[in-house]
Amino acid sequence: MSAVPTFVLGSVPLSLDALAEVARAGAEVAIGPGARTRLERARAVVDRIVALGPDAPAVYGVNTGFGALAERRISPEQIAELQQNLVRSHAAGVGPLLPTDVVRALMLLRAQVLASGHSGARPACCELLVAMLNRRVHPAIPTQGSVGASGDLAPLAHLALVLIGEGQAEHDGKLTPGAEALSRAGLSPLRLEAKEGLTLVNGTQLITALGGLAVVDAERLARTADLVGALTLEALRGTPQPFQPRIHAVRPHPGQITSARNLWALLRGSPNVAAHKDCGKVQDPYSLRCMPQVHGATRDALAYTRAALEREAMSATDNPLVFPGSEGPGSDGTDDDALVSGGNFHGQPVAMALDFAALAVANLGNIAERRIEQLVNPHLSGLPAFLVADSGLHSGYMMAQVTAAALVSENKTLAHPASVDTIPSSAGREDHVSMGPWAARKCAQIVLNVEHVLAIELLCAAQGLDLRLPVRPAAAVAAVHDRVRAVVPHLARDRPVAPDIEALSALIRSGELVALAGRHLEEPLS
Repeated sequence: MSAVPTFVLGSVPLSLDALAEVARAGAEVAIGPGARTRLERARAVVDRIVALGPDAPAVYGVNTGFGALAERRISPEQIAELQQNLVRSHAAGVGPLLPTDVVRALMLLRAQVLASGHSGARPACCELLVAMLNRRVHPAIPTQGSVGASGDLAPLAHLALVLIGEGQAEHDGKLTPGAEALSRAGLSPLRLEAKEGLTLVNGTQLITALGGLAVVDAERLARTADLVGALTLEALRGTPQPFQPRIHAVRPHPGQITSARNLWALLRGSPNVAAHKDCGKVQDPYSLRCMPQVHGATRDALAYTRAALEREAMSATDNPLVFPGSEGPGSDGTDDDALVSGGNFHGQPVAMALDFAALAVANLGNIAERRIEQLVNPHLSGLPAFLVADSGLHSGYMMAQVTAAALVSENKTLAHPASVDTIPSSAGREDHVSMGPWAARKCAQIVLNVEHVLAIELLCAAQGLDLRLPVRPAAAVAAVHDRVRAVVPHLARDRPVAPDIEALSALIRSGELVALAGRHLEEPLS
């Protein structure tokens, strides 16, 4: 039995933190009794329509074709074949396969949509998705092929292929045919019935999965940026006075206040700061002095994006949506069962939010790269050129700064919004699309780039602190510096820098440094 906590669909809202726990930590998933009841009631609505046979009204995706073929009526005898054909025909993705954590997030989000009770799939569809998650059967899903409306059709079709025993899936570290992966896990494929193919492929779950995990990672980077910035300020013998609480109280942006509070706490009582109290410097450069304003703006943008994605995670994004009659009267004043066509599959709300997040995280990298320049440039730092004692014979961290510059320049291109683009598809029926998957992928790449930029800053800041010895920094900063030195040694002579950058990237990704600093403060870093 798994020791990892179980997330119960229908019991609590699906937060991004819970999404990450299932996607990355392997938390198990269950279907709560309330969700199961909603699944059964919604399915009963679909079954009642199907039971009418040829006399049933035309209901999109149940007894009609799809997209531009919506006016084509499908006979009762062909309804099951229609759903199978939809999944097969829409599995048109290309490119590298999604990472396992993104696939798991995608599966959980899709199960959550079904469990909302507005999709109309049989409970068996949700049950199989949950069982695949718990037994680690992960469909092979290509990265590219979705424009973010009518939802993430192609990627979700590759997911649905495995549910019907087709496509490919990873299980026990091996990529095998979908039917074989299910069999190895003790599971059986489904034969799709009315509406179920459409239900499985309609929605914004790729955007939300990719974007949700990227936001969790970006929030960690925002906390890390405050910490690494504190190391840099100490190495450059800057002043913490711009982080006084009263300064930020009169410009009360929440993220700015949080970053300032972190920096003020990290630098309090620093022997290093005290040692140059009367140095004559009037003001620090903006990359030091304005950390709360810049880091804080990123925090506020990420808070908005998190809220948008968590709303999306709990939304019904199918089309048509099922409304059992007991849920209350519809627009015509009746309380009859209804299947209503709409546009909740359109990814614009999350696409725009992720474009905002991408821009925000890119700026976190921009200011970090400027701090790196402050450290390696002897005219700005008062330290040896490129932070190595015998510079000239040794190049030190010269190229590390160049790598950071390359990454932030790449980010400036990636930060161009995807959601301002659109291209008609499906013979003009889908004439405005969100391009949300590209917004999410770009955001995730920017997050990875900034993680490396912060690792380079951490590398340089630790070296700068070495060069300030025997004067030590504040306790929390000193503890982090010691931990960095346990992973990456001081640079006395040139060596390849790439392994050091990767080692510190992994340390940042683990969250260990932020937690370590918090243990030396009155309150943990926010």
